[in-house]
Amino acid sequence: MKKLLLIFLFFNFNIVAQTYTNYFTGDTTDVSPATLGGVCLMGGALENENGMAWFLERANGGDVLVLRATGSDGYNDYMYNDFGIAINSVETIVVNSIAAANEPYVAQQIAAAEALWIAGGDQYDYVSMWRNTPVETAINELINEKNAVVGGTSAGMAILGSSYFSAANGTVTSWEALSNPYSLKVTLGHNDFIEQPFLQNVICDTHYDNPERIGRHIVFMARMKKDEGIAAKGIACDEYTAVCIDTDGKAYVFGEYPTFDDNAYFIQANCIEPSEPELCWGNNFLTWDRGGQALKAYVIKGEPSGTQFFDLNTWEYGEGGEWQDWSVVTATLNFSLETAAADCYEGNPTYTSENLQDSNIEIYPNPAKNEIYIDGEYIAKNICVEIYNLTGKMVLETKNLDAKIDVSHLQKGIYIVKMIGEKTFFTEKIVLQK
Repeated sequence: MKKLLLIFLFFNFNIVAQTYTNYFTGDTTDVSPATLGGVCLMGGALENENGMAWFLERANGGDVLVLRATGSDGYNDYMYNDFGIAINSVETIVVNSIAAANEPYVAQQIAAAEALWIAGGDQYDYVSMWRNTPVETAINELINEKNAVVGGTSAGMAILGSSYFSAANGTVTSWEALSNPYSLKVTLGHNDFIEQPFLQNVICDTHYDNPERIGRHIVFMARMKKDEGIAAKGIACDEYTAVCIDTDGKAYVFGEYPTFDDNAYFIQANCIEPSEPELCWGNNFLTWDRGGQALKAYVIKGEPSGTQFFDLNTWEYGEGGEWQDWSVVTATLNFSLETAAADCYEGNPTYTSENLQDSNIEIYPNPAKNEIYIDGEYIAKNICVEIYNLTGKMVLETKNLDAKIDVSHLQKGIYIVKMIGEKTFFTEKIVLQK
């Protein structure tokens, strides 16, 4: 009898319950089509279907994975059947604990996906349960090594910028933040979670048609500028609105305008110095004025066609939107409409979208290992080539375009190559494989 009891205790001790919940729809056979990359940001409420179609098309017939901390399988049939877009499978995994985030199966399924969608909910669940776990590592490898498309709505959008509002102490209203930028509710993280190439120095916010959002978003950017020295940028969406960022850095906006007033916002701290907030202290009203031009915002009304865009390569050019000046004086928001774009690139005063698109520049091979070559009509011009890593740090600079560029000293991953000249600005993402 004692022997049988010991055997029972032994097996009971070694049985480990599955700590995640998953739901699967489609073909269980894994496929590996070419990944197409990109980022899809949605402002919450119901998904914008044109933006979701853009996201699913970029799965390229592969496997879609939905991550969430609460809820169940609401996305599975919606993504698999409702759009008529061929995809191999949709799997939802509810990762609602640190233990679940450490399950090998979860990281394995992230790595196998061609598209990753992060559902809405409470972003602090994602920050507290997923950050510094294999889930974080797998997501960043999916983005920066596999080049899969990644998207999110509401809280799922909020965590995709390199800076983020964690909501560790609950949500915060605009008035709470503007009247005390260092309120215990203003909890921010920087460069320690998701690494998206085109969302460096960006903090995202959602549900922007709620008047409680704009003021707090500006406070987040003021804190980025003051505390971290970050050239703060923000991307925000109204509900039912989507921003879809292609691999060329152009952010296309989908909505239902003119039927509904759906907007996307691309906001940046003005580059004209001094640019930091005049008054940003604890228990004091925020003042970030700078002559009424503290922030430059490009606002696009999203249409079903999604043809209007903003160029995230320079943050100076878009089509179909309007430039606005935003400022704050003693916690009061001020807006000036139909203003001029920011002018942050010295030596590049004649930049236009045509210069970017028609430059016929080719960077090859891509992916690369030890060297890259640049070819095109501007090869003989006075062009400066700069290469940046995903933290925004310049890791290489050269004006020698007559020979190969040695990148053997750079680690594997995704880099941004910028070519800057008197009359052109060209940016391309490259992947280094070692």
